[in-house]
Amino acid sequence: MKKRIFALLALAVPLMLLSAKAEEQAEHSGPKNAVAVIRGFKSHIEGVVHFTATDDGVVIRGEITGLTPGKHGFHIHEFGDVRSDDAKCHGGHFNPDKKKHGGPHSAERHVGDLGNITADENGKAIINMTDKLVSLSGPHSIIGRAVIVHGGADDEKSDPAGNAGPRIAGGVVGIASAEHK
Repeated sequence: MKKRIFALLALAVPLMLLSAKAEEQAEHSGPKNAVAVIRGFKSHIEGVVHFTATDDGVVIRGEITGLTPGKHGFHIHEFGDVRSDDAKCHGGHFNPDKKKHGGPHSAERHVGDLGNITADENGKAIINMTDKLVSLSGPHSIIGRAVIVHGGADDEKSDPAGNAGPRIAGGVVGIASAEHK
């Protein structure tokens, strides 16, 4: 009887390890890189935002030009439909967990709440952040959704959208072929 138990344990342990490894790989499966080309809805705003999945979260890097100097709300919205000049076709902030609005470091926030970007005196915003809530796969995936830039600063507290003003620019997040250097 003891030999059977040891034999079963000898088989079970490697199977459990393989199962754990497969589960870990499944969590990290999916695209590693994504990109959104940003265009102004009624202005000459333009830019590119890159997303790279890492063990520390999704690294978000990019540059947007043509903005008014100062802070601008920067969010992921639920739909990647960019055909409307008023940008209402993007829906609200991406919020699959039905949370209240917040900032990127708030305990409670929408998945799409990325806070603000800041344009310099020339209207250029450099983006360099890492977010642990957005993902490029799974239920928090931003693939196919819209990056939206607002005309004003996000106060990071007012529901549902932080009083960030009108939607002035945006682009659809799509899978990219390689990491941006």
